[in-house]
Amino acid sequence: MLNQDSLAQLKGLKTQMEAEKERAEAVVKGTQARYGFAVLDDGREIFIPPDEMLKAFPDDRVRICIRPTKDNKTIADIEKLVDSPLGDFTGRCVRKGKAFFVEPDLPQLSRWLFIPPHARNGVKEGDYVRCAILRHPIRDGKPQAKILSVIGNEETPGIENLYSMAKYRLPADWGATSRKELEQQLAECRPLETERRRDLTDLEFISIDAAKTQDIDDALYAQIADDGWTLFVGIADPTSYIPADSDLHRDVAARGTSVYFHGDVLPMLPEELSQDTCALSEGVDRPALVCKISVRDNGEVGEFEFMEATVRSRAKLSYYAVDKYLTGQDDELMSHASPLEALYQVYRALRAHREEHHLVMEERQEYRWIMDDNKQIDHIEPFEKMLSQKLVEECMIAANRCAARFLNEHGASGPYVTHPGFRGDRLDEIRKFLEMHVPEAAEQDPTTVAGYRAIIRALSAPEHPLPLRPMINRLLTRAELAASPGPHMGMALEHYTNCTSPLRKYVDFLVHLQIKAALHGDEARMVDDPLLEQLTERISTVRAATLEAERWLAGKHLARMNEQREGMTFKGKVVHVNSSGFNVRLDDNGLEGFVDLRKDPEKFSYDKWTASLTSTTRRFQLEQPVELRFTAVDRDNQHQASFELVEGCGLKPPKEEKKAAAE
Repeated sequence: MLNQDSLAQLKGLKTQMEAEKERAEAVVKGTQARYGFAVLDDGREIFIPPDEMLKAFPDDRVRICIRPTKDNKTIADIEKLVDSPLGDFTGRCVRKGKAFFVEPDLPQLSRWLFIPPHARNGVKEGDYVRCAILRHPIRDGKPQAKILSVIGNEETPGIENLYSMAKYRLPADWGATSRKELEQQLAECRPLETERRRDLTDLEFISIDAAKTQDIDDALYAQIADDGWTLFVGIADPTSYIPADSDLHRDVAARGTSVYFHGDVLPMLPEELSQDTCALSEGVDRPALVCKISVRDNGEVGEFEFMEATVRSRAKLSYYAVDKYLTGQDDELMSHASPLEALYQVYRALRAHREEHHLVMEERQEYRWIMDDNKQIDHIEPFEKMLSQKLVEECMIAANRCAARFLNEHGASGPYVTHPGFRGDRLDEIRKFLEMHVPEAAEQDPTTVAGYRAIIRALSAPEHPLPLRPMINRLLTRAELAASPGPHMGMALEHYTNCTSPLRKYVDFLVHLQIKAALHGDEARMVDDPLLEQLTERISTVRAATLEAERWLAGKHLARMNEQREGMTFKGKVVHVNSSGFNVRLDDNGLEGFVDLRKDPEKFSYDKWTASLTSTTRRFQLEQPVELRFTAVDRDNQHQASFELVEGCGLKPPKEEKKAAAE
């Protein structure tokens, strides 16, 4: 037995060890490995060893004990669960022996979760599911999940779309309250009877859209004026049917945009509105917000006026039919010759002016996916943007520019679409890049519209041996939604917004609300930064959902092609380069994937100034042709396709190879 002195020493040692420990609340941060970190409220990050990580999920808030280790480091022991925000989530059912598990589709959570027999809900191995946590692992590190619903399996038609909708929580149905409000508005609302609305049914508006389109947002009419033309852009007016303080409006705002998958659509508005009551369909009177624009002979957008009006489309014409008429291949549309000819003249003037004074997006080869009955890619067709599509696009841009000017003139709180151009933290880098490649543009101020336009034009000049314009994409920002007016550098415009698709985009819907408020003499102040932040986040979520579904479909198509022709190779071009490898776009179908050079026997060095990867014998840079083989699809990386290089691809010319070896 220990004597009193020994017991006292042990007690003192225990007290000292406890005193060296610290207890605090923290949020668990996962990693791709089995360990994690506890992030304390004061910003410290404490290592969580693998055995302790079994007790928690990423983002859990826990009570931890911070203790020292023998090598004078600190680790965190998880003692208590404070809060677990993990709700329902998606994943795939896997089986090991007789036991069923779900493989969660969650970042930083790679462990399988056991599904007990009573919680399986009829699930089978390979099913894609929505599930929830049944038992948290805080006590013994053994979590359990329950199946809420089965989404489908690999054989389910359109599983790529269905799963992406579920994963990113894109609503397909409308709530009961919204449905009731919609029925009431359809029964009682009479927007054509208001005295504010101007009768423009005598003008020969026509719509030009895809043949199958039913949610027709816009209709066009143009006539010759003394100093050019008068262009009328009639835009559908759904705000007339949706009260601002209604649940229906809140549901529309939560959706943020119509979602277009290949083979499926989730409309922003109920189809009773978007495809019927509000659509500018042929031969019926419809409420519209009309932008009347004076377009001068030189293509300059002059005076304009917005008005609430009643319009009647004379015809719904397809892009294909109008293109054949404009290119002289068919005279079937001669009955609409007057408005078509005037619109064509307006288009040519507007386009020429924009090309001379602003910036026009560079055109690239486009592709059309032809889907089969199972909503899989049957084949992919290359196509060029039609003249009719460019005509409509130019008229829409003119109306959008006028909307931005109108909002600015009336002190409206947006929404504006702004584009800051170059990243503010990379201006020194862009100046150095210009000094290296186009010194004549280095003195331009990249923070002004004029300076940015001059720089982009200098980089786009065809005489440069390197693809300079694509090389600076990594230094650019994305377009943003803003409550305050600001320039759109990408188009070299002082102000810009979107107003021509209110049936499909909530940004445009908001612009209509703001314009109508100003027309009625009210303050146009119903937009603020928090609202636009929520909308931006929603649009980003939709973009991620559609991209994942597209990659999944594309990967399956590439795999089928590879199976049908063993040893098949693809030709493509390098479209993005980083230190790990490069992205490619295939010439025949436009599909994209990644070539990972980190495991290549040769070591490659990355040069950001030339956007290139170079080894002793090979070199790869932007827009370089390459030949590839499809290898796999990375399901853990949003189904990104992976390629490997055909032997001999990218070899340097003999002289360059010798020079590099000598260096």
